[in-house]
Amino acid sequence: MPELPEVEVVRRGLERWVSGRVVARAEVLHPRAIRRHVPGAVEFSARMEGRAVGPAERRGKYLWLPLGGSDAILAHLGMSGQLLVVEPGSAPERHLRVRIGFTDGGPELRFVDQRTFGHVLVTGMTQAGGRAVPEPIAHIAADPFEKNFDDDGFAHRLRARQTEVKRALLDQSLISGVGNIYADEALWRAGLHGSRPTATLTRPKVAELLAAAREVMSAALSEGGTSFDSLYVNVNGESGYFDRSLAVYGRRDEPCPRCGTPIVRESFMNRSSYSCPRCQPRPRGGVA
Repeated sequence: MPELPEVEVVRRGLERWVSGRVVARAEVLHPRAIRRHVPGAVEFSARMEGRAVGPAERRGKYLWLPLGGSDAILAHLGMSGQLLVVEPGSAPERHLRVRIGFTDGGPELRFVDQRTFGHVLVTGMTQAGGRAVPEPIAHIAADPFEKNFDDDGFAHRLRARQTEVKRALLDQSLISGVGNIYADEALWRAGLHGSRPTATLTRPKVAELLAAAREVMSAALSEGGTSFDSLYVNVNGESGYFDRSLAVYGRRDEPCPRCGTPIVRESFMNRSSYSCPRCQPRPRGGVA
């Protein structure tokens, strides 16, 4: 599933190709793509037609296009969602779900989603965490790249949780945007095993972990994100290539870049966790 760097790559593409244009029409080709827009397809289309699109924004794994300040087109890519900028006369993609055209007759915005776990909707805005955000994501925590992200507050909340550090990193109500890939990479950089109890972390160690998360996601962003298959692409249909720079994720039995010890894979919440058993020793005991 795309994480913060991949979604930010898409946001930047929307900023370049879509922001500032006026919506002429919106066509829904699969109802599941707008399942969270309760009023349905007709209202979905009517609510955005004739409205100017503002600067593209993002919080964590969600992105949105403001519509005049009071509404926004909110999107979550799910596991296979793609927001593509395509010439109007181009053949429809096999899994095209929503198509948005603009009054200038230029490239249209298409939402393509093979597995239909992603979604798009038009929604109102509200204030949350010091900024205006779409109402459905008001409960999502700020991500570590937001100007108003509170490092000290995050450290306090993290250490107060009776859980494991990796579970905390994936809790989008605590910190948004970090998923399985970048959690493993940040934990490796900070020398922490994912099962380390959060209550045992010192404030300096939390600061080190937060810095590691920012560093690895910034590095991924500079390389267009991480693509393991063709399902994640930017708005021009291009894949990212940060998978070549991953230190531990997906590197089972390969040597740790730091010490040479073979990377191990462990089951975690119906997913996989990767770590170096020497650089990231498993803590004794467990979470209280």
